[in-house]
Amino acid sequence: MDPLFFATAYTLSTSAGIRPFLTLALASLAMHFGYLHPAHEFAFLGSDGATVLLASFAMLEFVAEKIPVVDHALHALHIGIKPVAAAILVGSAAPDLQGDGTSYAYALMGASALNALGVHAGVATIRGASTATTAGLANPFISLIEDAATVVSTALAVLAPLAGAALALVVTFALILAARTIVRHLRPRAVAVRSS
Repeated sequence: MDPLFFATAYTLSTSAGIRPFLTLALASLAMHFGYLHPAHEFAFLGSDGATVLLASFAMLEFVAEKIPVVDHALHALHIGIKPVAAAILVGSAAPDLQGDGTSYAYALMGASALNALGVHAGVATIRGASTATTAGLANPFISLIEDAATVVSTALAVLAPLAGAALALVVTFALILAARTIVRHLRPRAVAVRSS
């Protein structure tokens, strides 16, 4: 198996864990212009209709993520959307996993879904802490950072997969550390509130 495929798959699933529709839209655009070559079953992702539809969803996602309260509702929906988006992206990036490799492809799609869900947990934790500490005022700025990270990581997944995987790994560790710090910081407050 090509290590570049694993790098692409990991980067795309991490990116989908941050912004599913933006990642799908950018991947669809890359397929449309021949930078990504999807598996036959996912060739529709590079069609004109799919690219326009996914770009429209990405724009709606972009706007909704900048509005406090609406962004939290979107994050609740993302619990189901992000793993599916990651599985679709990884399945589409595996054109050579046909026949005997089909069960292997399904396993990779499942692993990518779990990766996206883990990244989502980190993103949601940071967003919840931002809402609690800034009354949501910092959320649009955090959202812009997430947008930029998604664009850069998706572009790297297509053009420089190993660099993309390295960036995805850094982002994942940063999210884990940030979420862990937030939980440690909030835990004593929760205990104090319960005991009072």
